Amino acid sequence: MATYKDLVGTAIRNNAGNLTTAERGQVWFDSTNLDFKYLFPAVTTAASWSTAPNMNSGRARLAGAGDKSNALAFGGDTIPNNYTGKTELWSGVSWTEVNDLNTARLGPGGSGTYTSALAFGGTTSSPVSPGAQVITESWNGSSWTEVNDMNTGRLDMMGGGISTASWVAGGNTAPGAASNATETWNGSTWTTSPATLNAARYQSSGTGTYTAAIVAGGYYPSTSAVTGLVETFDGSSWTEVNDLNTARRLLAASGIQTSAVVAGGDTDPKAQTETWNGTSWTEVTDLNTGRRGLASDNQGSNNSSALYFGGRTSPYAQTELFTGVGANVGAWSTGGSLNSARQVAAGAGIQTAALYFGGSTDPGIDPGISALTEQYDGSSWTEVNDLNTGRRGLGGAGTYTSALGFGGRTSTTTIANTESYNGSNWTEVADLNTARHDNIGNAGASNTSALSFGGYTPSPAGVLNNTESWNGSSWTEVNNLNTARNNAAGFGIQTAALIFGGTDPSVTGKTESWNGSSWTEVNDLNTARTSMAGSGTTASGIGFAGMVVPAVTGKTEEWNGVSWSEVADLSTARQRLSASINGTLSSTLAFGGYAGTAIVDPSVEEWSGSSTTIKVLTD
Repeated sequence: MATYKDLVGTAIRNNAGNLTTAERGQVWFDSTNLDFKYLFPAVTTAASWSTAPNMNSGRARLAGAGDKSNALAFGGDTIPNNYTGKTELWSGVSWTEVNDLNTARLGPGGSGTYTSALAFGGTTSSPVSPGAQVITESWNGSSWTEVNDMNTGRLDMMGGGISTASWVAGGNTAPGAASNATETWNGSTWTTSPATLNAARYQSSGTGTYTAAIVAGGYYPSTSAVTGLVETFDGSSWTEVNDLNTARRLLAASGIQTSAVVAGGDTDPKAQTETWNGTSWTEVTDLNTGRRGLASDNQGSNNSSALYFGGRTSPYAQTELFTGVGANVGAWSTGGSLNSARQVAAGAGIQTAALYFGGSTDPGIDPGISALTEQYDGSSWTEVNDLNTGRRGLGGAGTYTSALGFGGRTSTTTIANTESYNGSNWTEVADLNTARHDNIGNAGASNTSALSFGGYTPSPAGVLNNTESWNGSSWTEVNNLNTARNNAAGFGIQTAALIFGGTDPSVTGKTESWNGSSWTEVNDLNTARTSMAGSGTTASGIGFAGMVVPAVTGKTEEWNGVSWSEVADLSTARQRLSASINGTLSSTLAFGGYAGTAIVDPSVEEWSGSSTTIKVLTD
């Protein structure tokens, strides 16, 4: 029999306790606890839903196409009996109205992507009779075009696939009449398949390709019964498999034949969610808002990620994002400590190439004003040339070779001074229009492109909502924040930034997004706090630490472009820290700050969007 060394190439190492240098998948023997152990990817153990921005036009019994990041919503009923052809495009962050269907309708089917989709069937009349339609329209990324009709008119059917290879099954062909017919689309025409559903029904949901599909739930008009029946399609026949745990109709499905998720439906509380592993269904976390007649993306690749939208619960426009069991879990680990412990300093760069400048070395802040600058190479910090003007509570932007420091406070004065860093030296450049400090909220890609927002000015005393844009030579005042604040965190670039948290004057969790011309309020942090830090982009980022009165915190939240979700805490809770603001959701750096122990903290922590956990071989 082959040994472990034969299979892996190395012998099992004997180690007293956990092996800190182990690689993912490596097995070792813990001689202290007498266990064989190994590193295993840390993943989520429970599913979750997060709320996203509403659709522009609320509706139910609509159709969808695309995936969680880029999707299309079309058709439906804006309630009551107001059938629509409205089409909206989901960017991963928000919905935008685009060109309507040529034929407004209720209960259409959908397939394809956000740039190449198909809408088929539905009804144009109310009551339904005699309006079950055969109409098919093709979407090219900008407009709809009528193409060849289906062979059987129907609404509330199941369907899926891509725009050149789609399928449709079941549906309502007339009031009270359910179909078991299947049709396939080859990019130009529909063909009736000899394969029929084992049970004729409508108001079911389906997902998958035209050679590997799955349908679930629905309604039997002959017996007025709601069902949990599930069938799979292999391109030639339908096979009954294990039922849903909760029978329902007017639900939505996403994923593939062997890994799918269904949610919602017409069974109270209309929020049940179940995942399919190819064999059986498991009940997981409910939708935040129960509803029926909702739609979903139809190009999801598994049961761990999906988009659901619309449905009959006022205002009929809700959007939710699903994350299933098995998603990567991020974690913090220890990085190289600063040479000089500081707080209320500024940061720039990324996890492996960061810059830290200014701040205060004293717990009392003002007595220890510093001009020190340190550069991080991914493992250790090196002191480089100082700022020309020492200060604390300044803003920072850019990279470790092209950075900008602006505003702040000396031991006696709030200043507007701006300095540009070229990788070796700081040079004074044009001042901010408004002197300010505690303007940690800032963004920018380099020393020629940055944004400063919020902060505090002593004359006249108050928290600021001012925003200024830097073009490499001067600052220009642009549109203000909706909520004035200081000690907020921010990240992004000059034309696309995010501000969150801070004091307004109360501690807040408010979040605003900048599109290059104006600020828009978006979803708040889960935990309101001040003096925190963050890094990333408006599409994905991370915010961490801060003060949750009366204590410092290590709480960390991920931003997905729409909403915040709590993830693993920092090892050391702290406030007034800094970050590599151009880091990413999967890789960033937290450094310095005040841990509330009368000592300024020199510790550094590195964030990874994926991590491992130690398991015993018998786990």
